[in-house]
Amino acid sequence: MRIIHTSDWHLGQYFFTKTRAKEHQQFLDWLLVQIKHYQVDALIVAGDIFDTGSPPSYARELYNRFVVAIRDTQCQLVILGGNHDSVATLNESKSLLACLNTTVIANIDAETPQAPLILPQKDNTPGALLCAIPYLRPRDMISSKSGQSGAEKQNALKEAIADYYQAQYQVALDLRKQLNAKIPIIATGHLTTIGASVTDSVREIYIGTLEAFSATLFPEFDYIALGHIHRPQVVNKSGHIRYSGSPIPLSFDESGQQKSVCLIDFEQDKLTNLTLLPIPEFQLLRTISGSLKEIAIQLEDLKKQYGELDTTIWLDIEVSTQDYLSDIQTRIQELTNDPLFDVILLRRAKKQRQTFTQNENETLTELTVYDVFERRLEQHEFDSEETKARLTTLFKQAVEMAEQEDNEA
Repeated sequence: MRIIHTSDWHLGQYFFTKTRAKEHQQFLDWLLVQIKHYQVDALIVAGDIFDTGSPPSYARELYNRFVVAIRDTQCQLVILGGNHDSVATLNESKSLLACLNTTVIANIDAETPQAPLILPQKDNTPGALLCAIPYLRPRDMISSKSGQSGAEKQNALKEAIADYYQAQYQVALDLRKQLNAKIPIIATGHLTTIGASVTDSVREIYIGTLEAFSATLFPEFDYIALGHIHRPQVVNKSGHIRYSGSPIPLSFDESGQQKSVCLIDFEQDKLTNLTLLPIPEFQLLRTISGSLKEIAIQLEDLKKQYGELDTTIWLDIEVSTQDYLSDIQTRIQELTNDPLFDVILLRRAKKQRQTFTQNENETLTELTVYDVFERRLEQHEFDSEETKARLTTLFKQAVEMAEQEDNEA
């Protein structure tokens, strides 16, 4: 059984007013080539097909054209909903896409859980069981109770998610026994796990409810295909629990990553091989920083490296000069006056304040609360002196109120 695991396509994303339509089309074309070349039996997309709940029409067209194109490869397509996806948007074409060998699971119904999918091989014999679990919305998992603290709600949600995965695993075990087939049991998920490394483009999945789910709470699936984190990585040093990452960089801090999809091979119920198929860099993104002189040197290096190619580099430029330059934008325009460059972001580096270093003989007991507060203020960048003064006043009022309550007690 051969499977490709991918996630976080974010079709329809606008990158600082720049469309990603061309990059996404190039990725989907590339992916079809890989599916044909490696004779893949199933493609799993672990959430965030679209960037927003109301994707632009061109993003829907990309999605629909891909579903039609992949049908000719005889590769089964499984689409899972992510936190960016609208349940209604994915479900509106669910029945139609089922006729094209595509299964769409946008959300769960706690009362009638989704049965494990039987993923067939090319000869139509069962090749794997898939517990196809999309993004688990808190409202679908637990009911809010009066008087619960934030920690209690977080624990309740964590337990509900763990119980759901365990129930799905048990149903899959029973189904495998009925089929009398030695095939792997695979699960999907769209969530943050403890220890996962995030990037700027990842929006928190459970704000104020569940920050991260421990990978130790997953049952013993043969492979767990995860989405939501855009940096490709192994979870908890377990080779069978993976984030495939996004296929294109969705923020400047992802530009240095080698994007990939996971090609997974099973022999009966054993994971025998996992290969990362590197995705070409369809659009160059680069971040350069430093003084104007240093930036000029870095731009020249980029010209030498990419100047002969018919391409454009999207730039994030951070100027670290401490001097106030009223013509900084003009200077950068002069430095980047080349068809190779397209400046997307231009920003000044935050002033580097000297970090407070404690005297070797000084102890915390020798400092007042006001000393500590003042030294902490010096490490922070404020929009204005008025903001700093207001914070100082509020802090003094809070200390005085606390001291008054202690005296009264």
